[in-house]
Amino acid sequence: MEHLNLTLDNLEDLIPEDFTQEQKAKVKTLFYKELAVRAHRFYNGKMQTVPKAPVMGFNWFNAWYTPGVSKISTSIREDNNTSYELSNRGNLVAVVSDSTRVLGDGDCTPPGGMGVMEGKAFLMKYLGGVDGIAICVDSKGPDGKNDPEKIIEFVKMAQHSFGAINLEDIAQPNCYRVLDVLREECDIPVWHDDAQGTACVTLAGLINALKLVNKKMEDVKIVYYGAGASNATIARIVNAAGADPAKSIMFDSTGALHTGRKDIEDDKRFYRKWELCQVTNPDKVETMEEAMKDADVLIALSKPGPDVVKKEWIEVMGDKAIVFVCANPVPEIYPYAAKEAGAYIVATGRGDFPNQVNNSIGFPGILKGALMVRARKITDNMAIAAAEAIARFSEKRGIHTEDIIAKMSESDVFPFEAADVAMQAIKDGVARKEMTWQEAFDLAKADIEHARATTQALIDGGFIASPPQEMLDGALETAINAVR
Repeated sequence: MEHLNLTLDNLEDLIPEDFTQEQKAKVKTLFYKELAVRAHRFYNGKMQTVPKAPVMGFNWFNAWYTPGVSKISTSIREDNNTSYELSNRGNLVAVVSDSTRVLGDGDCTPPGGMGVMEGKAFLMKYLGGVDGIAICVDSKGPDGKNDPEKIIEFVKMAQHSFGAINLEDIAQPNCYRVLDVLREECDIPVWHDDAQGTACVTLAGLINALKLVNKKMEDVKIVYYGAGASNATIARIVNAAGADPAKSIMFDSTGALHTGRKDIEDDKRFYRKWELCQVTNPDKVETMEEAMKDADVLIALSKPGPDVVKKEWIEVMGDKAIVFVCANPVPEIYPYAAKEAGAYIVATGRGDFPNQVNNSIGFPGILKGALMVRARKITDNMAIAAAEAIARFSEKRGIHTEDIIAKMSESDVFPFEAADVAMQAIKDGVARKEMTWQEAFDLAKADIEHARATTQALIDGGFIASPPQEMLDGALETAINAVR
């Protein structure tokens, strides 16, 4: 296969027409995996460090470094808050992981998470105008088990170099303790994107989906399939935003959550799941078949599909059913199959299907909003404010069943969201600095435009090479041959 002239915009057109919908979906999944390996090898990763200050002759190093920089150290010593003005700390996020649950691939060893953590830093910069650095740590103790206390200690020690911490891909139950302890004991925001970020964006999508089906949050029956950090936090945030927990049922790998689950009650590490056992599923429904009868919403974040969620489950849902199947890289059921089973609105975590419910439109704006006001933490109210901002922005530009939420390409969603988060931080009393909504919006927008212009200038100047055509064509050929 030669000279396909593949661009990522014409991928669908180059997949053989005789392939079934499922085969086409498999080709796309395999293509992006193959392309990722080839592209990361070609570029040796995707992030680098570049100066933000000029070098107008070598004498400037007397100010950027010694002897002049001594005054920076003593100034910060006298008032630590000046570190936000005299260094890049105020716009710098550490993306911290022990790589024990990387996407759907499980424990990838500490360096195995670097691709994802660099990806988070990439998105933070390009979408939110925020600098990020990937830090993958070994959390194993002497017994060989992953110890949450090691991550906690590391972050507490490193927090003075950053304006915020983004936790990522830490397996449960350790992720619960790591987040809860660090949120309270650190003096900067600690954000767990797999949990809070997924919850924020899912809530945004749900708000708009419910508008389209003319249903109210407090009235709907919600089934949660999967009870990991993401779905457990989604349930908590959705309940805080107005859903009735007594009308919801959650399933983990063992079965339905309810007050009879002594295995969860007895394991104190899973205290977040036990909290949900106490407020959901009062009738102690045990099976998915029964739970899905007349359900209005299914939110699945379990394991990659495509046959994890059954068509017959969706068939018994209520009128105009809303189905979120957000496992990565393959949703629990393909959107076309969910639609065939009667779903009215289907969302996934992937950008090559309609209605991508993905953290990428959440965390860049949320972290930017928190950083601009030098917040001490990110409250649940701030996460809900971000979700409502995304939903409102999306509704204003128009929503329909195949487009319920803004996309990454809609750049103004990020400063809009950041400004609302900043205002909520001020309202919640966790901000060190105050500003107006318009000031926050303008600052975030300027920083985002600067980040994008810098990237484009590097491309235009030849400092970032364009991907060779054979890289794209070869990745597609490999994917098609694997499926054929």
